[in-house]
Amino acid sequence: MALSMRSLVTDPARYLQTFHLFLKNSTEHQCMWEFVERQLPAVIASIGTGKSTINILSVGGGAGEMDLQILSKVQAIHPGVTINNDVIEPNAGQIIKYKERVAETSNLENVKFTWHEETAYQYESRMSAEKKSKKWDLIHMIQMLYYVQDVLATIRYFHSLLEAEAKLIIIHSSGTSGWETLWKKYRSSFPLDSLCVYISSADIKRILDSAGLKYQLHELTSHLDISSCFIEGSKDGELLLDFLTATCEFSKTAPPELKHQVMEELRKPECSEERDGKVLFNNNLSLIVIEP
Repeated sequence: MALSMRSLVTDPARYLQTFHLFLKNSTEHQCMWEFVERQLPAVIASIGTGKSTINILSVGGGAGEMDLQILSKVQAIHPGVTINNDVIEPNAGQIIKYKERVAETSNLENVKFTWHEETAYQYESRMSAEKKSKKWDLIHMIQMLYYVQDVLATIRYFHSLLEAEAKLIIIHSSGTSGWETLWKKYRSSFPLDSLCVYISSADIKRILDSAGLKYQLHELTSHLDISSCFIEGSKDGELLLDFLTATCEFSKTAPPELKHQVMEELRKPECSEERDGKVLFNNNLSLIVIEP
C-alpha cells in the first residue's frame, strides 16, 4: 500500500534534523553574518540613541545563532547599555539550544534574555488579552513568515510596536531564488498545511507596497549543496529533499512521477548550477528593513 505524503512540520524532530543539515550544507548563515558584519551597523545606527535601555524582539529566534550576532553589533554601537532581548520561539528544543548558546557566550552581562515558547500569533493574542503594547527599538524576523496565517496582519502588528527610530528587519528567501521556482511550480503537489505556507520576498514586497510601508531591500547571495539528493540511497540526500519539499520522507511517499519531475527541476538552471562536480541550489535571501 502506498504511503501518503505529509507535511514535514507535522514531525518536529525530523524537521529539526533536516533544518540542521540544511544549515550545514548551505551558506545561509555565512551570508547573513557577512551582512551583519559589514552593513548592519549602518542600518541600526539610529536605534536606541540616548537611551539607557534598548529593547530587542526576536520573532522566531530559533537556536539563537543569528540573534547573538545581531546583539554583538548592537553592543558595539551602544557599549555598556542594558539590552532587553525577548525571544518568541514555539519550538522547545530550539529554546533549549538557544539557552545553551547564551551560557557559552561571553560579554552578555548587560543583556537580559526572556524566552516566550509560543508562536507570533499566540504572542500577539496574549499581549492583546493582557492589554500590553510594549514598544521595541529593534524587531527582527529571520526566515519565519512561512509559518504565519496572515503575513500582512503579522507585519502590521509588529510594525505597530516600533519606537520612533526603530527598525523591523525581515530576512526571507528571495524572489530570485530556486525556492521561488520550485515552489511556484509544485506547491499544489506538496502536502502543505496550515502550519506552513510558502511565500518569497517578492510576495512580501508586494504586501509592503500595498500597505504603504517604507522599506529598503538588500539581496544576499547564498547556495545550498544538494549533490547528495542525486545519490541513490543517500540519507543526507533524502533529508535535504524533505526540507526542499517540506514533505516528511518525500523519497518514500511521493508518487514516482512527482519525484522524477522534482529531481529534474532541481537540476535546471532556474533552480541550481553545477560547479566543481556539485549541484548548488540557489538559496539567495532578501533582507528587508522596514521603517516605523
